[in-house]
Amino acid sequence: MTSKTTVLITGCSPGGIGHALAIEFHNRGCHVIATARRPSVLQDLGDMGMSTVQLDVTDQASVDACKEEAAKITGGRLDILVNNAGRTHIMPALDLDLDDVKATFDANLFGMMRMCKAFSSLLIPARGLIVNESSMSCASSAPFFSAYISSKMAVEAYARCLRVELRPLDVRVMVVVVGSIKSEIYNRPGARRDLPPDSLYRPALDIFHRTQDPYSLGRWTQTDVFAARFVTAALRGQGWLGGWVGGSPEWLREGAYAGASRLAMGLPWCFSEAATAFIFHTGRMSRLIREAALAKQKTA
Repeated sequence: MTSKTTVLITGCSPGGIGHALAIEFHNRGCHVIATARRPSVLQDLGDMGMSTVQLDVTDQASVDACKEEAAKITGGRLDILVNNAGRTHIMPALDLDLDDVKATFDANLFGMMRMCKAFSSLLIPARGLIVNESSMSCASSAPFFSAYISSKMAVEAYARCLRVELRPLDVRVMVVVVGSIKSEIYNRPGARRDLPPDSLYRPALDIFHRTQDPYSLGRWTQTDVFAARFVTAALRGQGWLGGWVGGSPEWLREGAYAGASRLAMGLPWCFSEAATAFIFHTGRMSRLIREAALAKQKTA
């Protein structure tokens, strides 16, 4: 049992946002419970004095076991739950494998739901905070991101309803809209996909590969810088007047381009699509695909 502010973070593998958050919360004097599917990757965090626990958010038995272990560590209370674990998914909508899409929703959305349900019994006594991570891509119509953006928009809808339902129990919900971050998530096994041999988007293969380059946008925020701002907001507490003054914000936009996503959400969708066309070269993509289709017709 600890008297410090307790924080459990999912997805703390080295090089990612969760790892940076664990270090930042620890440096602010919190007792951090860092989790990952493979506990061996958490050794450096354990050496710093953090608790490390195995957790696969897509496995209910793993979630339940983690909850029991966390309850022993904290004495039955949890101040902050950070739902950071997730995965990318870049593939044309017409080429999606639905089992793969289900796996993405399991990691990005259903895993979050499992965590919130399981850990509610620890969060309620502490009048705690749940932090769910969304993405700036929700403000865009980026090509090949349909599965990923769908999962993250579902996260935002879930968080809105969850916030209202937990307010009578004095548990707060904060959504962090994550911008462009220099993270290792795109370099993890399975993160980068290739187009099927018969994909209609093969003529624009270079554009597809460019969307899988996390730094193609030209700007990004380092994970430690992002983590510092994230943790500052999360540790503000309940605030006053029912949370309307001070306290942790209900929405936080951090990382390169995250602020621009808020502006985009307030504009007609055509502005977002125009920006998407410029960033992802969708005009060139359309030309290449149409030219390939025309050439195929001529040889048929």
